[in-house]
Amino acid sequence: MEFALSLATPADDADIRRLLAANPVAGNLSLTYEREPNYFWGCGVMGQFDQIIIARQPSSGALAGVLSRSVRPMFVNGQVEPVGYLSQLRVDRRFQGLWLVPQGMRYLRQLHADGRAPGYIATIIEGGRQATGILVNRPRRQYLNFQPVCHLWTLALILRRRKSIPDSPWRLERGSAATLPEIIDFLQRHGPAKQFFPAYTAADFTGSPQTRDFRVEDFVLARRNGKLAGVMGLWDQSGFKQTVVQSYSGAMGRLRPLTNLGLRLIGGAPLPEPGQPLRYAFAAFTCVADNDPAVFDLLLRQTYNLAGERGFAHLMVGLTEPDPLLAVARRWLHVPYKSRLYTVSWPDEPGWHQRPDDRTPYLELAAM
Repeated sequence: MEFALSLATPADDADIRRLLAANPVAGNLSLTYEREPNYFWGCGVMGQFDQIIIARQPSSGALAGVLSRSVRPMFVNGQVEPVGYLSQLRVDRRFQGLWLVPQGMRYLRQLHADGRAPGYIATIIEGGRQATGILVNRPRRQYLNFQPVCHLWTLALILRRRKSIPDSPWRLERGSAATLPEIIDFLQRHGPAKQFFPAYTAADFTGSPQTRDFRVEDFVLARRNGKLAGVMGLWDQSGFKQTVVQSYSGAMGRLRPLTNLGLRLIGGAPLPEPGQPLRYAFAAFTCVADNDPAVFDLLLRQTYNLAGERGFAHLMVGLTEPDPLLAVARRWLHVPYKSRLYTVSWPDEPGWHQRPDDRTPYLELAAM
């Protein structure tokens, strides 16, 4: 079957949102990743430049699939350069297996010719056998080449009772417009220590779609002798991105009443009913000088408490497996999700895979 591929416009918004809501990611916990009330609001957080590729069935006009290509400045080997990000691949169940991927690859290659990015990064959920089989294990010659980098862990910290803030040499405070230049300077000095850390500027936090609904006052800062030692932000994106539970099955379905009882006993929120969204916020913009675990723990405690005060059920923390801060976050009661990070390029442009040095990778989970 041939499909008509093009770049999405606001006129496609309602159809894209319907496709997302009608095609859950299957498993014991079936989820839909939705974008209400406007799909394009969520695109801005992924990069300064974004293109949404859509495929339609010519005979009916039905939307068959969608894919996002975005580009943003990141630190690669300590230097700022544009990096592409491929994400949001969704194919309507009616059209899966109908040669949509080869056509999409050809169209994406045409877009790549604009030279905006030398290469891309992407993530695939561990256990996503269909995507891994098509894109990684058995790719066609004209397909993009996916090279594994490391695992990315998403830890959904279960919010319950407040965490105590221990006595320490560091003083915690909240961000403000007055401290924003200092925050940006800190991110630009310490962010390059990690591979793919976003190269933020002050403009990104002053009404930019890249930080939609984030408030500078939701930065948490750690200081010692007046000098910044680490920053972290609490980012609520529920106004434009939602993860909705569609069903429970298997062991999770059978044990859900017992799980909810246990969660209530420890002061946590029960699992949502089918059709209801998960209530979470992101721990974002995490940057700690010298990866100091004590500073990270303090920032996480304060951000955790702030999220609990606002009624969230989970705080989402994203760290790659080589990151030494991951061991600190894993001590907290959480639900883990594992993905794999890849560098992505065309077969005739293999140099991108060799570009990154041995710095610890970082992905901004809230920008995915």
